[in-house]
Amino acid sequence: MPPPAPQTARRLRVYGRVQGVGFRPFVYRLAHRLGLCGWVQNRSGGVHIQVQGDAAQVAAFCRALTAEAPPLARPELGWVEIVSPEELLDFIIRPSAADAVPQIHVPPDSFTCRDCLAELNDPAGLRYRYPFINCTQCGPRYTLIRALPYDRPNTTMAGFPLCDRCRAEYENPLDRRFHAQPLACPACGPRLEFRSDDTPPRLGEAALAAGIGALHAGHIIAVKGVGGYHLLCDAANDAAVWRLRERKQRPHKPLAVMFPQEGRDGLAVVNRYVHLTAEAMDLLCHPMRPIVLAAKRSAGLLAEGLAPGLQELGVFLPYSPLHHLLLAEFGGPLVATSGNLSGEPVLTDNDEATARLDQAADAFLHHNRPIERPADDPVYRIIAGTARPLRLGRGNAPLELPLAHPVPAPLLALGGHQKVTVALAWDHRVVVSPHIGDLNSPRAMTIFSQVCKDLQQLYGITARRLACDAHPGYAGSRWAERQGLPVLRVFHHHAHASALAGEQPAVDNWLMFTWDGIGYGPDGTLWGGETLWGRPGGWRRVASLRPFRLPGGERAAREPWRSAAALCWEAGGDWVAPTVADLALARHAWRRNLNCPQTSAAGRLCDAAAALAANILHTSFEGQGPMLLEALADGADEAIPLPMTPAEGGLLRVDWSPLLPMLLNDALPAARRAAIFHNSLVEAIVNQTLWLRQHYPCAGVGLTGGVFQNRRITERTVQQLGAAGIPVYLPQTAPCNDGGLSFGQVVEATALLPEITLSR
Repeated sequence: MPPPAPQTARRLRVYGRVQGVGFRPFVYRLAHRLGLCGWVQNRSGGVHIQVQGDAAQVAAFCRALTAEAPPLARPELGWVEIVSPEELLDFIIRPSAADAVPQIHVPPDSFTCRDCLAELNDPAGLRYRYPFINCTQCGPRYTLIRALPYDRPNTTMAGFPLCDRCRAEYENPLDRRFHAQPLACPACGPRLEFRSDDTPPRLGEAALAAGIGALHAGHIIAVKGVGGYHLLCDAANDAAVWRLRERKQRPHKPLAVMFPQEGRDGLAVVNRYVHLTAEAMDLLCHPMRPIVLAAKRSAGLLAEGLAPGLQELGVFLPYSPLHHLLLAEFGGPLVATSGNLSGEPVLTDNDEATARLDQAADAFLHHNRPIERPADDPVYRIIAGTARPLRLGRGNAPLELPLAHPVPAPLLALGGHQKVTVALAWDHRVVVSPHIGDLNSPRAMTIFSQVCKDLQQLYGITARRLACDAHPGYAGSRWAERQGLPVLRVFHHHAHASALAGEQPAVDNWLMFTWDGIGYGPDGTLWGGETLWGRPGGWRRVASLRPFRLPGGERAAREPWRSAAALCWEAGGDWVAPTVADLALARHAWRRNLNCPQTSAAGRLCDAAAALAANILHTSFEGQGPMLLEALADGADEAIPLPMTPAEGGLLRVDWSPLLPMLLNDALPAARRAAIFHNSLVEAIVNQTLWLRQHYPCAGVGLTGGVFQNRRITERTVQQLGAAGIPVYLPQTAPCNDGGLSFGQVVEATALLPEITLSR
């Protein structure tokens, strides 16, 4: 017999997203396929592997670890060490162990995989029509993890002991449910409960049937999902939709629609109702299953009140087995809007949801699997041919991003006041939370505090410093002052600029347009139409829109008439709006400069245009006026040049006043005025860029802030600057709106803080 081949042994450490995604059973199967011995073990966020055998097979194993990893895994090979072979007879999975220095990566919640979906619909299967079916490749993660390592006792499934059949799958490394922590079946797992005032409680399959019956009857039901509750109703029932709006006190804000998944790609039904580009199709089918804004098809297919006045509808596919069952049985699309009070984080607790949604919902479809923390649905819009996030949430958060420069000490960044996320940063890593919401209520502050605590506990990192918005009145900034930690206040638009710069660290010097509603500036005024030059930690304002005094201050966000009147008065004219009762009072206050803060905000300029051109005087949510104005605009290419003049300190001021005669010209159709307004802003950006680049050398132009959620402005700007050979960058990973501020605060703070020894 030939002598045995010499044994080669390697010890590997793998970082990244390798827990809760089926990585260990993948390693086990790979080793067995290649005839190798050794072991694999979970540590606190990483995986240690020893593998030994034929040298060629060991080399193939090392290559396949990343090349063939499970779809949800994001492995990063930390190091490979040559070791002496041990006396091993097989390849095994060792019990999890804790590291002294954890390197933790928390996986987001995942959609129902194809295998589980097939099993859900298989009458011969153990989990036929079971609303909580999952495996290592799908199901909840972030919303049920209480601590790491990611093992069942550290999740909200700890209270559901596995039955014998489930345990056999759980303990079999060759089974796709090996160590699937949310694993359950009808015999041992969570169950549904239907409750309404009219009928006794129903459980299991009867609860599901009752929920579907309620939807067919035109009722609104609150359904507990993966990261919180949805309010559901028939998307084709006008009366149900308007009743939902009235009860939730959400008269105009768009409602998202969830569509049944049919066929292999799941898009057959969606395509009947909206126009899907190739990019939108890819995004809808992405594992995070986000809400995607897509152009509506002809009217009459769905309720008119879903997105009044807008040309786009937020659509998404079911991502949990419960959603699949509901939509398949109902047989059509359903409104699926966040189960919360307006602006607050989505509700997660059964009793609290029953109490707080009692006036909105006719019935409740609860389940008894606890949700550890809320995660609302993510929202995306295709802008300039690329998916851009408008909201982070279930499926894509916690969002982990690399830092080009290490954080001197662990830092927790708190975002702004609206669309709040928080971000935890240490070493070269930053993790951004799901969308929390607006910090206007006690419950929002409670969830905000919980998420701040949770992120630190989950990742084993204790913040030694806080970063917050420089606005002294923001709730998050006041919270920071009470924590007993050093606080770094970051100016709002510096954070916006640094967020985009943080996504593009290769760009050394920027010309950054930061256009949004309002944000506190270093001069004490409310910025929002700024052009910054430089880099994180060294931003200089080089251009700005002409400022004006805003009567009523923050009230203008919901009352566009205030911005319209302010522009007219600032330009030396007047404006007649007979339907505005407070106009004379506002004029009186404006003349005496009472509660009329100065602002240069592009967002308020867009509000004013909506009021002047389209008579949108009052709105029910911030940004409604500009959204309606964008939808209204026709295909005109005409633009009005806006003068640029040097001001104090060399600042370039862009004057909006030439727009007023056009906006006030009732002989011109509103759609044409809307188009000219948008085109004029684009021309102003292009002209600024061409002039400023002669005086301020830069490697790239950035567009960030909430105004650049506007596709018409953004795409025309990108097109025109691109035609001039100027590289343009847009946020792609973090939202360009205030949802990206926490990430930007981290990048800006890292550049501002003194260099000290890295430590926890």
